[in-house]
Amino acid sequence: MKLRSSLVTLSVATALVLTACASGQDGAADNPAQEGAALTIAKPDGAITTESHNPYLGDSSASKYGYAKVIFEPMALVNPTGDLGTTPWLAESVEWNDDYTELTVVPRSGVTWSDGTEFTGEDIVFTFDQYLNGTLTDTSGLNYEGATVDGDTITLKFANSLYTAQARALHTPIVPKHIWENIADPNTDPLTEDGLAVGTGPYVLDSWSTESVTLTANPTYWGGELAVPELHYISYGDNAALTTALVSGDADWAQAFIPQIEDSYLSADEDNHFLASPTAGSGTLFMNLQTKPFNNVALRKALAWTIDRQDYVDVAREGASEPVWSVTGLGSVLADEIVPELADESYSVDVDKARQILTEAGYTWKDEALIDPDGERVSFSISVPAGWSDWNTEQALIAEELNEALGIEVVVDQPDWGGWDAARQEGTFQAIIHWLEDTGNAYGLYTSTMDPKWIVDGKAQFNFGRFEDPAVTQALNTYATAASDEDRAAASAVLQKAFVEHVPAIPLGSHPLLGEFNTRNYVGWPSEEDAYASADPTQPGIVQVLTNLEPAE
Repeated sequence: MKLRSSLVTLSVATALVLTACASGQDGAADNPAQEGAALTIAKPDGAITTESHNPYLGDSSASKYGYAKVIFEPMALVNPTGDLGTTPWLAESVEWNDDYTELTVVPRSGVTWSDGTEFTGEDIVFTFDQYLNGTLTDTSGLNYEGATVDGDTITLKFANSLYTAQARALHTPIVPKHIWENIADPNTDPLTEDGLAVGTGPYVLDSWSTESVTLTANPTYWGGELAVPELHYISYGDNAALTTALVSGDADWAQAFIPQIEDSYLSADEDNHFLASPTAGSGTLFMNLQTKPFNNVALRKALAWTIDRQDYVDVAREGASEPVWSVTGLGSVLADEIVPELADESYSVDVDKARQILTEAGYTWKDEALIDPDGERVSFSISVPAGWSDWNTEQALIAEELNEALGIEVVVDQPDWGGWDAARQEGTFQAIIHWLEDTGNAYGLYTSTMDPKWIVDGKAQFNFGRFEDPAVTQALNTYATAASDEDRAAASAVLQKAFVEHVPAIPLGSHPLLGEFNTRNYVGWPSEEDAYASADPTQPGIVQVLTNLEPAE
């Protein structure tokens, strides 16, 4: 991903005001913010019983429901799909230095907090200084070192390069100094007292209960008038209940994997829509490289030429993904990072090629069963927690494909989460399906599959196969800290070629951001053709979507 290292500017306020005028929002009688329909945003996570509006707490109701993102805004928004670009938001411009250790921002003028207080650069500095003085825990690992102010320009300094963590810095929720300087412990305060849940965002908190949270349009929002006057956040007990609510119209917008979505949701109403937005991450087959049968690269290569990624997309994910066929393991959104000599090199389902690779490596067949060079039948288990329906389906697909094509016995293992988690960390599995660390660029795949930094005290957080090669480790470090695009590209070439040579893991298909929504009342949603954001309402880009919506005719 190439988040722009040169100056990025955008007059968002101007664009939104023009949109509002074009929609006829020039008087109270015609103002959709006064007369438009509410949007109900739903999740399948069950009732949330503890009220908390703190955007920094992962278990707060504001974080779990997602409504923190429409109250507290970041300096800029990083698109996790589409062009992977950066849009300045509370900052009028954002610019990284060459090695991504300094971020220079110009705060947006004309912005007020929802209590009427003027927003200034002091609020940005105060927000980050909470990490520096220890009042707020740096859970994002930004290693912030301080800020310098020169007129309207602020430069935030970090101890290490944030090239692979740009979004974490840019998406930091900015909070009002005049309120938060009086909060004793921002790590725990739920912000439930009157007048504390104050932000610059397009919506303000109206009411809270375990059944529903209501927010209303911020009448002084810097981005102009909003088409949607009110948001209701509701959580259902499970995906089935959520699907029923979406079909009946009780819910308008959600992020969920819905099995048989065509029959259960899309066909119910032509206004119902579903968008799966590919990201830099992917669902990936991790193999334990330390033990048989995966300590032989020939077998790993044979699997890469046998597993059908299109089946993963069409059957296991029911279309909610796109296949990753490139030998580099990089998906479509990262295609511009693939080195020229590998740009056209892709896997396919080629059983003859897979068998040739195995034969040349000393494998044989006996009664259609694959026999390794030691004379033992090739057999392994593939593990995914029970109830992860898409990946449980993929387990069965891989077992069938490898048995029929290569004579490999694959045992499907579906433990509970605890057993699966322990095995992946301790390296006692044979194969698992897992996600990647999504950094928005090629680094995410390669650090997830080849970086020894993830192994601490014998336990792995990524690189579950425990791959290690000094040249690869050096290239990973260079990629993350390079001060020039040329150095980073050279490091990426090393990583891509090593991934092709060693096949430490097999990406199957993009790990997408999902969104279900309807166009009965509003249009302007993201689409495959206009991927300005994902349609996932739990992502920071929700503010872009809400400011882009217009009344349906």
